[in-house]
Amino acid sequence: MFDKLDDLLMRFDEILNLLNDPSVIGDPARLQKLMKEQAGLQPIVDAYREYKKCRETIDDSLQMLDEESDEEMREMLKEELADARKRVEELEQKLKILLLPRDPNDEKNVIVEIRAGAGGDEAALFAAEIYRMYVHYAESQRWKIETMDAEEIGIGGMKYVSFMITGQGAYSKLKYESGVHRVQRVPETESGGRIHTSTVTVAVMPEAEELDVVIDEKDIRIDVMRASGNGGQCVNTTDSAVRLTHYPTGIVVYSQTEKSQLQNKAKAFALLRAKLYDIEQQKAHDAEAELRRSQVGTGDRSEKIRTYNFPQGRVTDHRINLTLYKLEKVLDGDIQEIIDSCIAADQAAKLARMNE
Repeated sequence: MFDKLDDLLMRFDEILNLLNDPSVIGDPARLQKLMKEQAGLQPIVDAYREYKKCRETIDDSLQMLDEESDEEMREMLKEELADARKRVEELEQKLKILLLPRDPNDEKNVIVEIRAGAGGDEAALFAAEIYRMYVHYAESQRWKIETMDAEEIGIGGMKYVSFMITGQGAYSKLKYESGVHRVQRVPETESGGRIHTSTVTVAVMPEAEELDVVIDEKDIRIDVMRASGNGGQCVNTTDSAVRLTHYPTGIVVYSQTEKSQLQNKAKAFALLRAKLYDIEQQKAHDAEAELRRSQVGTGDRSEKIRTYNFPQGRVTDHRINLTLYKLEKVLDGDIQEIIDSCIAADQAAKLARMNE
């Protein structure tokens, strides 16, 4: 591990020198690539430098203890030594995590799809609540949210909604949200007071660049039409909505939220690219079944990942056996504790696998 860390430290210093090179400064593409690499290495370099400094403190303290006879000074040195040893252990664990292979999609924006599952109107109402939960969480992260398509019902529910979240590290945090979300509560329409169980399916897909997915024009049919549902002036009176049909996969995507046909077309293609890229990602995951089993679920859309129980005011994530009694806060977007726990569990599984 330390040979690799030394190599990374050398590479970091090399990048710093290159960033001051006039030929690099005059090449925007190379400059941006190097700055991105530098930003990725910075946390590792900072932790490793602190680790080396703590190791020096340990060596110096041990040497001074051999030479020091004053008891008060020896106690101070022993305390300093204990603190440095504890910090070294912490930094070793941190460095192991920082050196884990990174998901190449982690820094990407995401496209999220939420679909009402079992439960009829109650499922659609819950889908709208889950949508608002992610919107509030994205706002807390200062990310940008753009709705791509939505199918609403008259009582405030959503049968379907797709939206893009733009922000640094969006996929690294939200990828653990894919799967089946289950709600247990008494619907307002239930006169007998019986608890009903409804489900919503969430799919989180990394935004795919044009280089990630090449779409052949011959494989696409583009239809334009008037938008349906709620809309302002012009939205429902012009052929602004766009529907794409991808023949090889049968995927159909639709965008109608913008007044401009060109904007809707761009959104529809972004959604289609994300879906096709997601299919490739699923294939890769399936090819590494053992790896996938050792990680926190991040891809199986049929996996029941979480239950929101209203009578008890609790949220339970079944993958990591985490239960929180703050349902209202979670539905208001306070999901960072759940996300952090999923990340920690995923990292622990990967470290355990590396040590096998």
